[in-house]
Amino acid sequence: MARQARQRVPEGPAPDPAVQKLRIRYTKRGRLRFTSSRDFQRALERALRRADVPMAFSAGFHPHPKISYANAASTGTASEAEYVEISVTQRVDPESVRLALDEALPPGIDIVTVVEAAPGALADRLEASDWLLEFGGLDVQALQAAVDTLLARDTAEVTRMTKSGARTFDVRGAVLTAVVQSADEARADTAAQLGPSHVIAADCAILRMVVRHTTPAVRPDDILTALREIADLQPPRPPLVTRLAQGPLDTATARVTDPLS
Repeated sequence: MARQARQRVPEGPAPDPAVQKLRIRYTKRGRLRFTSSRDFQRALERALRRADVPMAFSAGFHPHPKISYANAASTGTASEAEYVEISVTQRVDPESVRLALDEALPPGIDIVTVVEAAPGALADRLEASDWLLEFGGLDVQALQAAVDTLLARDTAEVTRMTKSGARTFDVRGAVLTAVVQSADEARADTAAQLGPSHVIAADCAILRMVVRHTTPAVRPDDILTALREIADLQPPRPPLVTRLAQGPLDTATARVTDPLS
């Protein structure tokens, strides 16, 4: 009988157990919107070390900090509402962690809120996003006509290249609301949600959308593709895209609520 292979076991003591989970809301503002998910992950891990946060680590031969990332915005997209969850081996004061992390991260990646995690998965609470699209140099009436064309349809299919090849899917069903605004209207409407350095230019036409999270995810770029293909919308330059909020969806009002409340 062949001798059974001996299972390798990592040397040394087991890692300390996690005793607390923290949920963190952070931003991607200004030039930091071009930060990739991997770049942010490296920056966060460095900041956690600088801030002396007592991180919990996985077991095994290659331990890594217990960090869960949830529905990050794509590279090039600004955001006021990104979320991550961390596990720690000692109970800590969430506000102290917020201050220390914010100090350790570069301006533009700003820590807005840190709270102790409630039961359940954070990702399950992120049901929809509130998006702001700023179209520089585009006439408000032209944008309104294109949005009206999209909303009048039952479906609007687009094709996107994925890791497994081209995939065609409907974007119309994910769009819960889509409101066109002037720059002045958008400034008044978003004053409490945008960062202090975010200035909406006077020549912008604004599209504010609430989009349900689906599989595959319907991104603002997909909706722009639909507007181009079905309404021939041709903005003079790509819009600046900002996620204002993401969280549970209030179906009665089609509003996005706070996932940390």
